Amino acid sequence: MPKKKELTKAERIIKEERRLKRNYKDIQKDKLAVADGLIRRAAFMRASLEDMEVDLDANGFVEMFRQGDQEPYERERPVARQYQQMNKNYQSIIKQLTDLLPKEVAKKAESDGFDDFVNRRA
Repeated sequence: MPKKKELTKAERIIKEERRLKRNYKDIQKDKLAVADGLIRRAAFMRASLEDMEVDLDANGFVEMFRQGDQEPYERERPVARQYQQMNKNYQSIIKQLTDLLPKEVAKKAESDGFDDFVNRRA
């Protein structure tokens, strides 16, 4: 079985942009310019988060650190902090995009006849 081609970061960003544009195609035309910028940022962040995840899986969230002649101690790796902040920002952008979608009008529930029955009896 042939091995799947590894996509570059730029290719993954383009692929993610297309996916997001499909998912958020119902955004109103007047809000599309805002949405386009958010989509581009979200696609970049997702590709970056994937790269950071590979690094974190391989190297962990903490590392041994020594400053001067102190005993070494564990500290959070800078990439772990960056990952957490970028993930939070990514989630915020996705929420903003979702909020730009038109609100669905709640469909009036079909009557099962119970209310009519009760009202006739009164």
